[in-house]
Amino acid sequence: MKLLADFYSIKDCDIGEGTVVRDFVNLYGCKIGKDCKIAAFVEVQRGVVIGDRCKVEAYAFIPSGVTMDDEVFVGPHAVFTNDLHPHAVGDWEVTPTHVKKGASIGANATIVCGVTIGEGAMVGAGAVVTKDVPDHTLVVGNPARPVKSSR
Repeated sequence: MKLLADFYSIKDCDIGEGTVVRDFVNLYGCKIGKDCKIAAFVEVQRGVVIGDRCKVEAYAFIPSGVTMDDEVFVGPHAVFTNDLHPHAVGDWEVTPTHVKKGASIGANATIVCGVTIGEGAMVGAGAVVTKDVPDHTLVVGNPARPVKSSR
């Protein structure tokens, strides 16, 4: 790991060789692969797995329950959820989300938990993903809907 940061919180993480981490990140209990780029103000929570050669842009939020394969791009301010029925008091249940190899998630996208984003798929900026995204498909809007093949 190449730490290009003066201010950060990194605890109990497995971070691969060649991965670059910038300032003001919170990484804890996660696994990040080789040759990734983690931008400033990113939070990656316990149990998250990020593959090799991924890029996570500034202010992204990746909570427990998210798994990303290799070569995934997460745009700035993108956010994932991990509870289908959130509430302030009481128990909650993590619902897993999977982002497959080569997928790209645009700026300010929201990924509601329990979905799979297919290989090579693209999520447009500001989209709200509530259902699975097929491989090599571009989705946009709220709720996100397929508009074309991303090949």
